[in-house]
Amino acid sequence: MPAGHGVRARTRDLFARAFRKKGYIPLTIYLRTYKVGDYVDVKVNGAVHKGMPHKFYHGRTGKVWNVTKRAIGVEINKQVGNRIIKKRIHVRVEHVMPSRCREEFKLRKVNNDRLKAEAKAKGEIISTKRQPKGPKPGFMVEGATIETVTPIPYDVVNDLKGGY
Repeated sequence: MPAGHGVRARTRDLFARAFRKKGYIPLTIYLRTYKVGDYVDVKVNGAVHKGMPHKFYHGRTGKVWNVTKRAIGVEINKQVGNRIIKKRIHVRVEHVMPSRCREEFKLRKVNNDRLKAEAKAKGEIISTKRQPKGPKPGFMVEGATIETVTPIPYDVVNDLKGGY
């Protein structure tokens, strides 16, 4: 028989609940507030069949463009051939979670503002641009002695009788 090509084909492990995460869905998932412009990760919950996105979107990060009663409108980039299309899908809140993709950026922004304020108070100008890590500094090895190793000449032993 030919392979099935349905919407949930080949998702046995993809949509399976994690170890010790089966059972009821915590209330925090329903009480979380999403706003337009937030970044969310699409993580399909196999226990909830309603509002389930296609398997392609599982594990993708998108931006919230619409909020309804029970669902979130998420805009996700999808590569089709040689171009990238912005796809707009509606996903129930059980299948999304807030993304941590902007955490480092937000922390860096706060830290940079603090550094700029300190520099301005001192009357200095600083650069808050990220710089690539440079090469490691060179060093000299002290107290090492050079030892010359020479090979022992190969000697054929003929005391073996009849083979190995």
